[in-house]
Amino acid sequence: MDAQLPTDFGDWENVTYIEPFVGGGAMLFYMLQRYHNIQHAVINDINPDLVCCYKTVRDQVEMLIESLRNYEQLYLALQTEEDRKDFYMSARSRYNEKSLDSIENTTLFFFLNRTCFNGLYRVNKSGLFNVPFGKYANPTICDPDTLRLDSELLQRVEIANGDFAETFQYAQGNTLFYFDPPYRPLSDTSSFNDYTKEAFNDKAQIRLKEYCDRIHAAGYHFMLSNSDCKGKNEADNFFDILYEAYHIERVWASRNINAIASKRGKLTEILVRNY
Repeated sequence: MDAQLPTDFGDWENVTYIEPFVGGGAMLFYMLQRYHNIQHAVINDINPDLVCCYKTVRDQVEMLIESLRNYEQLYLALQTEEDRKDFYMSARSRYNEKSLDSIENTTLFFFLNRTCFNGLYRVNKSGLFNVPFGKYANPTICDPDTLRLDSELLQRVEIANGDFAETFQYAQGNTLFYFDPPYRPLSDTSSFNDYTKEAFNDKAQIRLKEYCDRIHAAGYHFMLSNSDCKGKNEADNFFDILYEAYHIERVWASRNINAIASKRGKLTEILVRNY
């Protein structure tokens, strides 16, 4: 990813780094570890449970580790798949009560992610987590070393919960935005962007592009990733037209989430930059 950053990014001073759709945070943690000139980092997401997770890892990591260890011990002690599925379904119901404290909510967030089908995070229109049970023999539910390292890095990060456009207020000086929004589906059955109850449709994709225009006009830098619709359908020029004023690069990426193993593999994605 370094080749896609501004060529002199490592020489910038007092960098502000902003991710308006933080998701799993892979890019965030990479940037924080590699670029110590990032003085201020801001992450945001519209999913309140995800935001709660990041704040809990940052602020209450030892309590979280203790809670996760307890869940891991209880779950792995169960000998039959039926008992584990019952445990999973009970935990899912508890999580969907939406009245939990931050430790329990984040514990269940991790537990369900590690024991559900394919590690998906998906909710229905009511905002309730609805991924079925996954049949894993020995899932890692508590990873204390990683949690502590993540917590240390997150001490440098401000965490917000809201619409992506609300992140503009944090931009100042040498600012880089990285957008990893819900991807535009390549087919009617390939949409995995329902990780919140709010749909991220083409209208939202257009609103995001207009937000990129605002960032560009203010003199800030942005990079955005999304699916390559044209790679699936040569006639689908949605993003090529939408972002024609910017630099569009197609890169190979792996997709690991698919119910059918043979359909997992490499395909192109787009990277859009204003530099």
